[in-house]
Amino acid sequence: MRMSLHDDEVVATPELVRRLVADQFPRWAHLPVTPGPAGGTDHHLFRLGDELLVRMPKIAWAQHQAVSDARWLPRLAPHLPLQVPAPEAVGEPGLGFPFRWSVTPWLDGTSPAVGELGPDAARQLGEFVAALRTVSTEGGPVKDGTGRGVPLARLDDDVRAAITESGTRIDARAVTKAWDQALGARPASDVFWIHGDLLPGNLLAHDGSMTAVIDWGGVGVGDPAADLIPSWTQFAGEERAAFRAAATAGLTDPDDAWERGRGWVLVQAVIALPYYWDRWPAFARGSQQRITAVLED
Repeated sequence: MRMSLHDDEVVATPELVRRLVADQFPRWAHLPVTPGPAGGTDHHLFRLGDELLVRMPKIAWAQHQAVSDARWLPRLAPHLPLQVPAPEAVGEPGLGFPFRWSVTPWLDGTSPAVGELGPDAARQLGEFVAALRTVSTEGGPVKDGTGRGVPLARLDDDVRAAITESGTRIDARAVTKAWDQALGARPASDVFWIHGDLLPGNLLAHDGSMTAVIDWGGVGVGDPAADLIPSWTQFAGEERAAFRAAATAGLTDPDDAWERGRGWVLVQAVIALPYYWDRWPAFARGSQQRITAVLED
């Protein structure tokens, strides 16, 4: 039996969601609540009728996302060429559930498999990344600490520790060399709005075209290279080139940003690998594949 994803994970059930919705949003009390698609590392998902989705944080680090989404996604959405799940409502803790939660529109599409999307979809996603940079950052939440989008050097200790902890699961020498190369790139000359977590599970597509970008828990103002990770996590070959051209258009340091982008893939994949090795083996294997993609590029 697979161990819990997190030691302090909070579990939500359809019955709990039904009661919370009925108590706090009676206008939706008549809608059925059913398990939604498999959530990622930080939320349980539930369908609310046919047109809504309830997002229930499963871990304390995600407890602020409902409020963040409600504040920033309506500001960003008008400038973006793909749909984003701006919340319809934010729920309060209750009935033993300790976190704020959200009700968002249900967005059609499915998360594309790695390599499934062609050059046109890659270009669409690249244009989405570039469009984020056109939005004024005034008053936006500047990335801090070791969050995605800060200077890569702040993650140096964490990445090197994870390389050691990963043991023979990776080629430590090659990964360290790639990490050193990323650290050697010039830091970002300016900061912009970033999504911060453009892994395949946070992308939606239909009939080969991108439709939406979801899960904005990493949103903020930071190094735009953090949003170049689909180059290695989703695309290769012609598709990678199409994404790179669109996503780096207008940057003053596209080559350095590319190297920092490789570093951001390593940050996510290397740190995740030992943590999720037993907790979520499929995610750990995906991390190994992302590391390999960086090393082979």
